[in-house]
Amino acid sequence: MKNPNILIVMADQLSGVLFPDGPAEFLHVPHLRKLAERSTRYANAYTGSPLCAPGRASFMSGQLPRRTRVYDNAAEFCSDIPTYAHHLRRAGYHTCLSGKMHFVGPDQLHGFEERLTTDIYPADFGWTPDYRKPGERIDWWYHNLGSVTGAGVAEITNQYEYDDEVAYHATRKLYDLARGADDRPWCLTVSFTHPHDPFVARRKYWDLYEGIPELEPPEAIPYARMDPHSQRLMDASDWRGLEVTPEHVRRARQGYFANISYVDDKLGEIMDVLERTRQEAIVVFLSDHGEMLGSRGMWFKMNFFEGSARVPLMIAAPGMAPGRVDQPVSTIDVLPTICDLAGISMSEVAPWTDGRSLAQGAGGRGPVAMEYAAEGSIAPLVCLRDGDWKYVACAADPDMLFNLADDPDERQNRATDPAAAEVLARMRAMAAERWDLAAYDAEVRESQARRWVVYEALRNGAYFPWDHQPLMQASERYMRNHMDLNVLEESKRFPRGE
Repeated sequence: MKNPNILIVMADQLSGVLFPDGPAEFLHVPHLRKLAERSTRYANAYTGSPLCAPGRASFMSGQLPRRTRVYDNAAEFCSDIPTYAHHLRRAGYHTCLSGKMHFVGPDQLHGFEERLTTDIYPADFGWTPDYRKPGERIDWWYHNLGSVTGAGVAEITNQYEYDDEVAYHATRKLYDLARGADDRPWCLTVSFTHPHDPFVARRKYWDLYEGIPELEPPEAIPYARMDPHSQRLMDASDWRGLEVTPEHVRRARQGYFANISYVDDKLGEIMDVLERTRQEAIVVFLSDHGEMLGSRGMWFKMNFFEGSARVPLMIAAPGMAPGRVDQPVSTIDVLPTICDLAGISMSEVAPWTDGRSLAQGAGGRGPVAMEYAAEGSIAPLVCLRDGDWKYVACAADPDMLFNLADDPDERQNRATDPAAAEVLARMRAMAAERWDLAAYDAEVRESQARRWVVYEALRNGAYFPWDHQPLMQASERYMRNHMDLNVLEESKRFPRGE
């Protein structure tokens, strides 16, 4: 397929643990299952960073947070960083976004020619962490466990309102593309905020999971036995402020699974329009990061454990054989992959990405790297997944080392095990070659301090928001007096003459 159309569908906080080889059997997701059957399925795909804005900037740019400088959910994504939207648009593609991408700063497009919705999250610096104040909780924007204790049923929520709009605009855009007014190939990115907490779901989805075994609470690790970063995350979620009972856990898991089915329904709507309008496209499905969902007694993300850091990644494309791939890969590999599939010279893309094209196979990719320097941390954390081993380093904490083949639940830290000393030395050396943690820490602290000054200044006096305002050209829609009615009706009909 020359200059193929590309459809990218992104979920939010969807854990790859639930996608061992396509969707887990207990999930009610017929459209994801159908897509999985024709996709290359990456069983061990990881985010670049387990938080929304850093993870999404890494996915879009093919670079890790230290290179993008999108360290947290309030760090600006600078306009001079090329994204897949820039690369494709430069090559003649029409690029369009419907939904969330959590861009912070005045550039709310980052290469997209068109953005159909606003974002669900703020675009300013108000959520900036502050390493100068370790242990401080900012209650109005930090996660707390109210998302868990408040799980339940509702027919409309803030997030449903948003994602219903995202799907509506995406399907309307596909109809517009089918009419053929623009003969360029297209890349449409559709990005939902579900199944991100709060764990509140519509009754039709909630009831699908009533009483299933998968609702039972995972085995928790007592706070006193957690690693220091996990303890900080528990403190950040104010775990002492609300009692989470086993029934709360069951209801939160039920709401989460239910909202995966909701996302599946929206994917089905999009794929149905694509099919009925006779358009062909490469399809990529992924998430920005995962969700702990009570594993280890933890919720949300912000760590490198499998529930948080592993994401689904499925690519249905000509030339990429359907089936399971176990080699660890990263969401930063998506940019070079779609550029490669679009026929864009890899020599022009390579300087701007740390990923590698999966269109050429995942073998020989090398270790997968991740970074985290946002809320709940007091210094940057880094991670390497190499074969069966996962290594986590932070200047503030003891090393962690896990063998995922022997210990998939990551309960045995092998960093102090003499039998793993050689592996630890090798992983430490790889990390030291890749990261200067002291310099990384200084860069994050400087960025945070600058942003606190700027945010407080811009909130003093008249406020000009950066939030994206979708352009609605009412005078160019439906029927207006500068339009020829006969031409209009014919051009807006698809298919014509049937």
